[in-house]
Amino acid sequence: MPHRHLAWFVFVPLFVIALSVWSFQTPPPESDYKRMYAIADVLAEVDKSYYRELTNEEKQAMIEAMIKGGMRSLDPYSEYFNETDLKQFTSDNRGVFGGIGAMLDVDIKKGRLIVDAPMPDSPAMEAGLMAKDEILKVDGEAVNPADPDASRGRIKGEPGTKVTLNIQRGEKNFDITITRAVIQVHAVKGFRKSRTDPKAWDYMLDAESGVAMIRLAEFSEKSFAEVQTALKAIDDAGAKALILDMRNNGGGLLNMAEKIADLFLAEGVIVQTKDRYDLGKVTKANRDGTPWEDAKKRPLAVLLNGASASATEIVAAALQDNNRAVIVGERSYGKGSVQRSIIAGDEKSGLKLTTQIWLTPNGRHIDKGIILTRKEREDTTRDKEDFGVKPDDGYEVKLSEAEMIQYFLHLREVDRGREPRQAPKPTTKPAKNELPDIDPDYRDPVVEKALDYLKNALKDGQKAQLKRTLEPS
Repeated sequence: MPHRHLAWFVFVPLFVIALSVWSFQTPPPESDYKRMYAIADVLAEVDKSYYRELTNEEKQAMIEAMIKGGMRSLDPYSEYFNETDLKQFTSDNRGVFGGIGAMLDVDIKKGRLIVDAPMPDSPAMEAGLMAKDEILKVDGEAVNPADPDASRGRIKGEPGTKVTLNIQRGEKNFDITITRAVIQVHAVKGFRKSRTDPKAWDYMLDAESGVAMIRLAEFSEKSFAEVQTALKAIDDAGAKALILDMRNNGGGLLNMAEKIADLFLAEGVIVQTKDRYDLGKVTKANRDGTPWEDAKKRPLAVLLNGASASATEIVAAALQDNNRAVIVGERSYGKGSVQRSIIAGDEKSGLKLTTQIWLTPNGRHIDKGIILTRKEREDTTRDKEDFGVKPDDGYEVKLSEAEMIQYFLHLREVDRGREPRQAPKPTTKPAKNELPDIDPDYRDPVVEKALDYLKNALKDGQKAQLKRTLEPS
């Protein structure tokens, strides 16, 4: 084999050793080296016989694509990060990054990018991008089914630049051009912007009944502090009950989910985690004496939909299993696994690797795709449709396509700081991607269902309190 081919041959075993250094494990066994030699032989043959000579950059890109493809074959959540990917991943978790402001997922079967949800008050929402939109092309270049993550990387870019996405929405196919911006995600929002301060939020959804509403968009490093601040604000405003809206929240950091769930629980298990050896931990709530720990005095409703995932589901399941909240809306996504970030010593590459599954306080594994234990794989009676966090009986609210569109239209107006209004009638033939008029009388049926529950819960609590007061001591 020519000496120039040895670069491929040497690099791949060294990469395996690097992985072992990252995870502080012993060097890989002999069988793993043999697998790497097979890959090195393929790369050497490409170097020798491909119709043209590859540059060093192209060789690096090929190796990275192989690694990324291998990671995706493990499960939908494990990823390899090169230096650029790693910087983006780190900034995402800090809640500040550049891009269009949309949570994107990869449909492995179709090889497409799927919009989980546009972030509130983002360029994506402003441009009309919606949950479940399929991205077929980025700036005219088709999404590569073998590497859809590469297209996700092309969507990100410098603030002020534009990106054109070709979208498939049901039977409609159209382009949307979005101007990128610095996305500073604020995890917590109210039900509308404040009437007196355009930079603040109004949380009191129904001041007469004392029902507040907090929208929690993600679980980043800032989330816990922002939720604490919002709870202090609604306490000062005299809130007696709360709607915690976590629709379209794709999750985030596990420790943030645990801390936020603990704000509403005085006792009980929050979450259980297990690894491949059935080792893990049980996280329990602490009695901190905060006002929102008292379920009898402060009723709580949690809103979910199909884009609510991961850390969102940890909080929702903890509150549901401990009888702390009623779950309203639709069944959540179903991501019951935990990923660990493993960063190389030079901080120029890394992995996000699924290392644990998590269980609800009642011991249920909610993931719809991850099966880690041999017992689960061999269990033919396991219900594959039993995933996610389901609404409580009588509180499932499924939105029609028209209702979903109105929900996103109204959400966009709210995050702009404007009252929903009737859009002017078009004078020309509507484009394929033109959205319908905003219905000024639209009321969110999920919020209405939760509001009715909380009003009744407050009345029942008042009646019980009155009965105790009138009883002779």
